[in-house]
Amino acid sequence: MKRSRARVEISPSILAADFACLERDIHAAEAGGAQRIHFDVMDGHFVPNLTIGMPVLASIRRVTTVPVEVHLMIERAGDFVDAFARAGASRIYVHQEATVHLDRQLNAIRELGVEAAVAINPATPVTVLSEVLELVSAVLVMTVNPGFGGQKFIPRSIGRIRELAELRARYGADFRIAVDGGVEPENVAEIVGAGADILIAGTSVFHTPDPSAAVRQLLERAQEALAVRV
Repeated sequence: MKRSRARVEISPSILAADFACLERDIHAAEAGGAQRIHFDVMDGHFVPNLTIGMPVLASIRRVTTVPVEVHLMIERAGDFVDAFARAGASRIYVHQEATVHLDRQLNAIRELGVEAAVAINPATPVTVLSEVLELVSAVLVMTVNPGFGGQKFIPRSIGRIRELAELRARYGADFRIAVDGGVEPENVAEIVGAGADILIAGTSVFHTPDPSAAVRQLLERAQEALAVRV
């Protein structure tokens, strides 16, 4: 299937937001042009951290004006996808490394009427996904080791993004390439130039004086890089 018209989306990760003022921070990101909100779920097993779950998703879904994508950094994700779908997830990412039967899990998410997506860790070859690319709306390339915000972008990730873009072209696939970890204004051009379509940013948005302006800056730099790539 031929890919739709190119665009880049900014998906701010609320993992870095002020949870005492979550609605305020979400609205600020939306005002800056965020096309999605990114919702990180961690279980303390698959990754060394604990975060939030379905009740928080259901609450923020009532105040958001854009879709919320859920990133399940958890073991036994299949036990929870139905609940996250009912809580308002528009897209659910499951990790290749934490999913024994990936094909089955992605199809189960699709049957819920939710976009199925897959994430891979920095040490996982992108080629392991070649058999499921037709099932996903997005592939998330982790550009840090998952578990904590504020980490530095792993430079060799650029080659992995480019390799995934080449796979997409080879298979004539329609999935979008998402990048999560260390995304900031200084590296946006290189990330988008390599083939990324969705930039997930937490610290570089919410740990600034003006999250709206931070999102606008990321989006402007992404669009400039996309114009060169296209």
